[in-house]
Amino acid sequence: MSHTFAVVIPARYASTRFPGKPLALLGGKTIIQRVYEQARQVMDDVFVATDDTRIFDHVESFGGHAIMTSPDHRSGTDRIEEAVRSLDSRCDVIINLQGDEPFVRASHIETLCRCFDDERTQIATLGIPFGSMEEVENPNSPKIVTDVDGYALYFSRSVIPFVRGEERGEWLGRFPFVRHMGIYAYRRDVLSAISKLTPSPLEVAESLEQLRWLQHGYKIRVAMTEFSTIGIDTPEDLERAKELLTHPIPPQGRG
Repeated sequence: MSHTFAVVIPARYASTRFPGKPLALLGGKTIIQRVYEQARQVMDDVFVATDDTRIFDHVESFGGHAIMTSPDHRSGTDRIEEAVRSLDSRCDVIINLQGDEPFVRASHIETLCRCFDDERTQIATLGIPFGSMEEVENPNSPKIVTDVDGYALYFSRSVIPFVRGEERGEWLGRFPFVRHMGIYAYRRDVLSAISKLTPSPLEVAESLEQLRWLQHGYKIRVAMTEFSTIGIDTPEDLERAKELLTHPIPPQGRG
């Protein structure tokens, strides 16, 4: 069965660490324009879901498509679900592309799309091998463990699994630790269903929204990539991103 896809990019103006982030300039273009243009390399149907008229007007000004949404959403997933309700029914898989990921690649989106060749896939996301134990131990880089078919068993800010009988510095050589990249795709009916779920105990404990879906029994397919991205959360991240425009991120691990 073939599928029709749409990319929806949630973008808020208000941010505690970086107010107005989507409209910050990176190499002569705003962050949100760069994300949008990366998605358009792969998809015809790309939309920015925002709660702010400044972002809406800017997206429309460069020829993009924007959808106004409520300012009261708890998460980007909920914002996307509202935006999708205003689209016609032609798209049956929705890709959630974060508005602060200007280095997302066409291959990331294509890899997610291929997950839906398997009719069992409800939700898909990306993982990438860790490059060092220092990165593995960073609680801001969630770890994934999967089953033998590549479906997520758990996501954690803690180092999982524990490698028994080995010095911690040797763990990466004994187990292929995988970092989660927060890009998702959902079947349209699944997106509608998960947006109605209440926060789960695991989600609250780890502050990871995807644990809500797992704890309610949804299956998340994890596809591997060898290319990382750099999300922009702070003004300091933006300065690093400016350097990456001239020195691209090299492949990491094996896809």
